[in-house]
Amino acid sequence: MTTKPIKVYVAVSAEFDAEGRLIPTVITWEDGNKYEIDRITNICQAAAMKAGGQGDRYTIMINGHQSYLFFERNASLTGNNIGRWFVERRTA
Repeated sequence: MTTKPIKVYVAVSAEFDAEGRLIPTVITWEDGNKYEIDRITNICQAAAMKAGGQGDRYTIMINGHQSYLFFERNASLTGNNIGRWFVERRTA
C-alpha cells in the first residue's frame, strides 16, 4: 500500500526577531498536542514537493528529529491574515 502526503494546516506560536524574521517556536498538532521547536537549521523559499504548495520552508528540529514546516503567504497585502503554516503528513 502506498501513502500519499497531504498538507496539514497547523497552529503555530511564533515571534519576530529584531531583524523582522518570523521565527516559529511551538507547533500545535491536529490532536492538540504541542511540540516545542528545539532549533531552526535553515529557512528558505521552497516548494512542498510531496504535498504541493510552496512558501518559506523552515527546517526544524523537534526532540532530535528533523522536519519541515512551511509558511504559506497570503496573496492579499491587506487584512490581518498574512499566511498559514502547514506540514506534510503521510496518509494511506
